[in-house]
Amino acid sequence: MTSTPAPPETPPKPTWDPRQTEVAFPWIRSTIRIRLTLLYGGMFLIAGILLLSIIYLLTAQALRDGTQQPDFQVIGSAGSQVQLASEACPDLVNARDNNELNAVLRDCLGSTRQHALNDLLNRSLLALVGLSVIAFAFGYAMAGRVLSPLGKITRTARRVAGTDLSRRIEMDGPDDELKELADTFDDMLDRLERAFTAQQRFVANASHELRTPLAINRTLLEVHLSDPGAPVELQQLGKTLLATNERSEQLVEGLLLLARSDNQIVERKPVDLAEVATRALDQARGEAQDKGVELRGEQKPAVVQGNGVLLERIALNLVQNAVRYNVAETGWVEVTTDVQHGQAVLVVSNTGPVVPAYEIDNLFEPFRRLRTERTGSDKGVGLGLSIARSVTRAHGGRIIAEPREGGGLVMRVTLPV
Repeated sequence: MTSTPAPPETPPKPTWDPRQTEVAFPWIRSTIRIRLTLLYGGMFLIAGILLLSIIYLLTAQALRDGTQQPDFQVIGSAGSQVQLASEACPDLVNARDNNELNAVLRDCLGSTRQHALNDLLNRSLLALVGLSVIAFAFGYAMAGRVLSPLGKITRTARRVAGTDLSRRIEMDGPDDELKELADTFDDMLDRLERAFTAQQRFVANASHELRTPLAINRTLLEVHLSDPGAPVELQQLGKTLLATNERSEQLVEGLLLLARSDNQIVERKPVDLAEVATRALDQARGEAQDKGVELRGEQKPAVVQGNGVLLERIALNLVQNAVRYNVAETGWVEVTTDVQHGQAVLVVSNTGPVVPAYEIDNLFEPFRRLRTERTGSDKGVGLGLSIARSVTRAHGGRIIAEPREGGGLVMRVTLPV
């Protein structure tokens, strides 16, 4: 039995990109390097021609200027001695013989020549200064014109970083290095926009897919725990599972918030940090009273542009951490807000265990805690400071942690007003 030979594979169709089309004569391509070379080379040539022309005219004027050339007149002769006179050389009439006459003539011509050279040098320097000023002004104007596309690229990049990823440069003009840079930047923005959109879709889908089963588990556990006839062992197991389910819900909420807050805040509204800190204190007051931790501090108005919900999350996470990692019965947490040096400042200080300086950076990493505590701790899911740092960066601010003398931390959040 003979097998039918497979049909030959169709070669893939070549993809055509207009930006990658080969130029017929690549050596005459109008690049920035060639244009700058022609521009500055032409400027140098024109300046040289103008300077030579000015020097030539000044020299011709000096040669034609009668006041700078001695006007000799023969006033008589005595035997073999010729008598000359000139207003530029008054010593000629005092010459007693031909030798003295020749010496006076040499001195007179030499001084006249030196005077003409000095005058020519002074005028040439003035002409050079004038041409230099014109050349610098022309070069500055031309450099601004050549580099104007870079300014457009920079402005577009700033708008993209501050608003949205849908903006493009779309530069027109000759196919030179700047247009290649702009096209490459547009391609990068296309990829970033696709990645950002995919991340948003993932966060939205994960928010639904992860929250729904956890909410169902919580409801089922609460229903079973509400049965008064359930055995004690079953109720204890249900409470343990309910606590575990609640912890999973907190972990999911923290991860989703961390993913959303890694991006810039597009919609910004005026938010008062004093109001945000007051709400955070009210939410943490019950936990602080149970632990015997005193809440104090003065909240002065400090209005920033941002997202109120995310900014409240910063304050709440910092206050909750300060309460949970504190000294029972004798501890305190101080929360202050103010405007310092043109920036809004939120400071959360607390008593607590001594924190080594080399451990500060580890506290901001996800699921990292001081020393050996990790996700097995009942104080949280290990994302509080990570979320606070991510939200702060998304608002264009900074968060700094410093060990407090005697134990505890001082958390300082600075945001642009």
